[in-house]
Amino acid sequence: MIILPYSLSLAIVGILESLLTASVLDEMTETTSNKNKEVRGQGIANIFTGFFGGMAGCALIGQSVINVRSGGRTRLSTLVSGAFLLFLIMALSDVVNKVPMAALVGVMIMVAISTFDWKSVYHIHKVPRTDALIMIVTVAIVLYTHDLSKGVLAGVILSALVLVWKMAKIGVSFSDDQPQHQTYHVKGQLFFGTTSRFVALFDYVDDPQQITLDFSGSHIWDQSAVSAIAKVKSKYEQQNKQVTFIGLNEESKLVILKLGVTSSSGH
Repeated sequence: MIILPYSLSLAIVGILESLLTASVLDEMTETTSNKNKEVRGQGIANIFTGFFGGMAGCALIGQSVINVRSGGRTRLSTLVSGAFLLFLIMALSDVVNKVPMAALVGVMIMVAISTFDWKSVYHIHKVPRTDALIMIVTVAIVLYTHDLSKGVLAGVILSALVLVWKMAKIGVSFSDDQPQHQTYHVKGQLFFGTTSRFVALFDYVDDPQQITLDFSGSHIWDQSAVSAIAKVKSKYEQQNKQVTFIGLNEESKLVILKLGVTSSSGH
């Protein structure tokens, strides 16, 4: 019960660093890499490493950047780097042990300085305030807890909340096509966070007999959204009015049809 959280934290940190390393190298070499393949390979390798008493590992940003800047572009460079590291451990361990820790710390500091994206600091006042806040909170939590996974988890949660807040804006505009027909143009994302607002946007009593809901500027994400549409339809039908749905994209149409919601006219 105690091992699981640490194992999960180690896995998260390893995956995040490997993905970040891959992104940095893709940008440096102007190439693309298969991130899913990288994660699968790392997971399989770490599982087998455990059977031999080894430690879990992942891609290292500093070592990878130095490798690329030294001219390494193919898998041979990675193989040579790993083989030489193994040679140092197996054959020259006594020599490596004599290297002062202060020298290694200095090397790591220079690697951190050379790989840090300084533009993210210079331009922090230009990015949206929410993005800047997420960056600052993530870094602060990592520095305070000395745990990268906790900082990243907090950053992901904040990003999700900000995304929901930005998406939770929905509205309608209407046009009177005919005396007895009115079209509502729905704009915004329709999901659990916007359903209450969506249901309250319509004038069920004073609207004409035929209502068209145009979803060309909207997308239906979940069951709550479909329930809200069904509620709007039901409120109009209680007033003996017909409701027609148009402009649904294929994904939204599939969600609505699966839950059995159709236009009053059967379309």
